[in-house]
Amino acid sequence: MPIDRRTLLAAAGAAAVPLRLGAQAAPPSAAEVAAREKAAPPLPAIGTALAVPAVDLLDGTRFEPEQVRGRVLVLYWWASWCPFCALVTPHVAKLWHAQRSRGLAMLTLSIDRKADDARAYLRKHGHDFPTALVTPEFHKALPKPKGLPITIVLGRDGRVVQAESGQLFPEDVEALARHLG
Repeated sequence: MPIDRRTLLAAAGAAAVPLRLGAQAAPPSAAEVAAREKAAPPLPAIGTALAVPAVDLLDGTRFEPEQVRGRVLVLYWWASWCPFCALVTPHVAKLWHAQRSRGLAMLTLSIDRKADDARAYLRKHGHDFPTALVTPEFHKALPKPKGLPITIVLGRDGRVVQAESGQLFPEDVEALARHLG
């Protein structure tokens, strides 16, 4: 049976998580990553209703679920130290800028240990999409599925219409806009 590119990338991503790129924040230890991933749930099934909790954003504002009710919502988990996130995140930012006027809502979720690491990464790369730090309280309400980065698209009804683990190629990220109708 042939291996598709996402399977290959997910396997490579799992092996590469402890890598350090340039002056980025220090990643968690390999043992921490392994423990988190072992306990992480699988991606939610298509059609699953997800309740996204309210959360404070890194820019000082607050994400309230009522703000996005009836809109397509992209949830994107990332980390400043993740090499595959570094490849995907610029395309997520491009999607945000291209599609928010069409009603696309986005909540990106940094799993960095410190908010300052996530803020520094966003500032360095000029990203301005809505971002929250995953706190223990947020994680309890909406745990990060296995893998990184994680991209989940909720349809206008709050149900999962797409769920991806690992690196997405630019055309994959761009194609998320198809859920806007």
